[in-house]
Amino acid sequence: MADWLKIRGTLKSWTKLWCVLKPGVLLIYKTHKNGQWVGTVLLNACELIERPSKKDGFCFKLFHPLEQSIWAVKGPKGEAVGSITQPLPGSHLIFRAASESDGRCWMDALELALKCSSLLKRTMIREGKEDMSTVATGGEHSINFYSLLRAHNIHGFQFNDSDHLKDPDLYSDKSDREGEQDHEESDPEGSGKSEESDSDTSERQDDSYIDLDPNEHLRETPYLEQSHEELGEAGEAAQTETVSEENKSLIWTLLKQVRPGMDLSKVVLPTFILEPRSFLDKLSDYYYHADFLSEAAIEENAYNRMKKVVKWYISGFYKKPKGLKKPYNPIIGETYRCMWLHQHTNSKTFYIAEQVSHHPPVSAFYVSNRKDGFCLSGSILAKSKFYGNSLSAILDGEARLNFLNRGEDYVMNMPYAHCKGILYGTMTLELGGQITIACEKTGYSAQLEFKLKPFLGSSDCVNQICGKIKLGKEVLATLEGHWDSEIFINDKKTGTVETFWNPTTELRQSRLTRCTVPPEEQGESESERLWQHVTRAVNNKDQTEATNEKFFLEEAQRKSARERKAKCEEWNPALFEQDPVTGEWHYRYADTRPWDPLNDLIQFEKDGCIQTKVRHRTPMVTVPKRKHKSDKPKKPESGCSSPEPDRQDSSGSERHKSKHNSRLRKKGADLSELQSAIETIKKTQEDINRNISVLRSRAAGRVESASFLQQRDYVIIVFLILLQVLINYVFK
Repeated sequence: MADWLKIRGTLKSWTKLWCVLKPGVLLIYKTHKNGQWVGTVLLNACELIERPSKKDGFCFKLFHPLEQSIWAVKGPKGEAVGSITQPLPGSHLIFRAASESDGRCWMDALELALKCSSLLKRTMIREGKEDMSTVATGGEHSINFYSLLRAHNIHGFQFNDSDHLKDPDLYSDKSDREGEQDHEESDPEGSGKSEESDSDTSERQDDSYIDLDPNEHLRETPYLEQSHEELGEAGEAAQTETVSEENKSLIWTLLKQVRPGMDLSKVVLPTFILEPRSFLDKLSDYYYHADFLSEAAIEENAYNRMKKVVKWYISGFYKKPKGLKKPYNPIIGETYRCMWLHQHTNSKTFYIAEQVSHHPPVSAFYVSNRKDGFCLSGSILAKSKFYGNSLSAILDGEARLNFLNRGEDYVMNMPYAHCKGILYGTMTLELGGQITIACEKTGYSAQLEFKLKPFLGSSDCVNQICGKIKLGKEVLATLEGHWDSEIFINDKKTGTVETFWNPTTELRQSRLTRCTVPPEEQGESESERLWQHVTRAVNNKDQTEATNEKFFLEEAQRKSARERKAKCEEWNPALFEQDPVTGEWHYRYADTRPWDPLNDLIQFEKDGCIQTKVRHRTPMVTVPKRKHKSDKPKKPESGCSSPEPDRQDSSGSERHKSKHNSRLRKKGADLSELQSAIETIKKTQEDINRNISVLRSRAAGRVESASFLQQRDYVIIVFLILLQVLINYVFK
């Protein structure tokens, strides 16, 4: 399809250009006859929307959802530089057709091209007319749609425009063609061994794709539904603790070792206040209502999206143990994993956490549900302060929620836990602090305040919360209520007040089902297995045994720390890595690509590595990360978007080595070509700089000569005037 369209440039003016739509690409030319190439838009990562306009014609917008470049590097005939026109935007284009019928026709054609672009590139180039009967069923509807596109649309393009199959503008540059050739020459058995990448992220994610094999068994971690779950009551009753005389003496002994303002992170606390689970397990309480995030991800209105995010955030607090309890301090290297089942969307939310540091105690976590379009990551530094009759547990850190299809990040922090009544009064645990949830892209933010009970306050003043939702500086709504019971929202524009959150019995019963790893499938460093003896003693109310088992674990941690210090070694976490610039902790196998229903089949987890089963190899859009010497390359399980630790036998090692060597030789040749190209560019740049210097010197000489001539003219004029005056004076 080809026609004239007006395109709006970065200077807000319109330019009439000749547009040619082909499978996977949109070619833009300056003129129709001589075909001066302006640019090539890659459609495999674009989205299309109608854009209302007051001007004549029909407008629509083609854009990248993550605001990345939509342009190819080279033209259809290898052009490196396009024709000179007004500058065009890099991440989007706005088109205007002459009439609505023409615009609708273009939108229909573009929508078909968007749906078929990635499929066309894989099937026509790599697979030809492969029979779809080998594709495993991933839902009857999606397979039928996939087959229909193959059988009708693809072959329609093939017969109607067969010359385009040989057109190099299917690829943006030489590297794409070479990547496809490499895939065709790969192991026919589909062992999943792939070439290395220049970045660690690409090496872990892009190397693990093979075509779907219905007979292949998916190796994943088995999960079992959680058998027992403790939900505390609403109100102050579930947050108070009556201390026995025996335990009071332990508290007094402990108070002799501390002073007001002291950090309690290194103080050994008595076991009677321990909750029988790890802090890493405690952090997973916020995802029993992760279905709110699934709803927010598909919500089109940004304001309603923010409200759903706030609702999910508040839903993580009403689950609390009975009495005043504190979870175990995680051991360095300790990990925890679990998963929630989404019945409505037939998806899974995976949770991975690891204790990445002990002094200071830092816990890193990652949550992912690519099918529903969200992931969340963050790290928490646990601190505690003693104030005499009270102490506060401060959770310092941020969590970042990302909606994959929108490129939006919601950054949020955590409240602190405040315990009072240690010396006198009833021991009570509360939440306090100012909380902010902000999305920079949309401009929406929410501010929440968890209020502590006043000294003379009644029971209604317990667990109070208030807040507001804003767009920039404008307050759109206010929140008020109790975080463990009912919260009301007041819309400032309409003046209506309605229930925003209420954890009723029906809502508690509709919580997502959490699944955990059976003890026999857990590693030695996983929380449940690591603390099993302490947990058994705490449940049996055997404080002596619990203290002894807890001491053994902590002493083993201190011993390994002394050994690492003696060897001048640092601890390297298994699942997370720290950004050397920002200091943030990132999950090693994070995959933030939007879900592709035509290519992605199922998301699963194996040995702490969250992976995706795919039909075909697809290019990954990743940000290269700085390599560390401590990072070890890991080989993925075939057919996954992220790898698990290598379990390949030695039978294919020689074959892999030969392929690896050939790839290294090819990369060496590519590097030499790149280096020669860079040298050529450098020489050209030097010539340009030299010519510019000559032009500048000539221009400066001309300016000086021009100014000199002007001064001489002034002198001659003055001389003539004086001479005329002298002559007049003499002849008088």
